[in-house]
Formats: sequence, structure tokens, C-alpha cells
Amino acid sequence: MHNGWMGFPSGIVTLLFTDIEGGIGLWEADPKAMAEVSARHSRIVCEQIEGAGGQVYKTAGEAFRAVFVDPGAALASAVALQRALGAERWPPGLPVRVRMALHTGVCVGPEGDYFGPVVNRAARLLAVGHGGQVLVSGAMHELLANRLSGGVGLRDLSEHRLQDLGRAERVSR
Repeated sequence: MHNGWMGFPSGIVTLLFTDIEGGIGLWEADPKAMAEVSARHSRIVCEQIEGAGGQVYKTAGEAFRAVFVDPGAALASAVALQRALGAERWPPGLPVRVRMALHTGVCVGPEGDYFGPVVNRAARLLAVGHGGQVLVSGAMHELLANRLSGGVGLRDLSEHRLQDLGRAERVSR
């Protein structure tokens, strides 16, 4: 493990991808309320990720991409984030349901971003998730299976074919 661009780690890292399910529709339904929701959501996501030792490296609207050196901290961050978002009082009619995906692998990147198979797998894993879920790749499951605590467990959802990826992925939540 060594520091990559601008202090971001490279080598074996864990990526956490998040997104508000149906965010575009929420913006269309009530842009004024969604502006406030987006700001609160962003603050909560950043606080939880940074508080667990992760670093946000990219955002697009309500989608966040973060990197962690410790896979256990990444999972703890995702669980804490789901709990914090679930406890928040959102405006009526704007259900904020966030989906998350965690995947571990070797990442390097040019300045400002990560790229390659690990990023692609994390993105495709996120795409099959639903609001309120934290999906975990097979690689993450293997790393964390014996390290879970605090009432957190992983439920095997079997293998899934992820769009455009050559091999199926064992998915847990």
C-alpha cells in the first residue's frame, strides 16, 4: 500500500459507492425540497465516510465514490451511513433511499480518479442494488466473514451476472 495521487491510497483498497435510488425522479418531483435533501444527504455521507477513515474521491449529484484502506471500516461506514440516513427526517413525499456497494481489489489511478476492473465491478454491483441495501462483493465477503460484529451479518444472495462483466459475482447484503 502506498499513497497515490493527492494522498489517496493505491494498491489493495475497498471502494464504497453510494447513490440515492430514484434521485432524478425526486429532483423532478420537487426541486426546491430536493436541493435541501441533497445538501443534508451530502453532509451526512461525507461525515460518516470521513469519520470511519475513508476518503470521498468523486461525486456526481447524489452519487458518492469513496476509498478505504480497511475493508472492515468501509463496511462499518456503510452500515452507520444507512442507519444515519434512515433516522433522518426527510420532507414528506421525498423518500431518500440510498443503495450502496462495497468491493475490494487492487486500484491505481491517474490524478483525480481510480479506473479499471475493480471500479467497474463496484459500479455494476451498485446498479443491481435497491435503496436501503448495502451490497457486498464476494471479495469483500471473504475478507469480512470472520470479522463481523455489532449485530452486522452478511446474507449470501448467490451469484449474479453483472452487466458487461465477464464473470459472475457472488453478492451478499
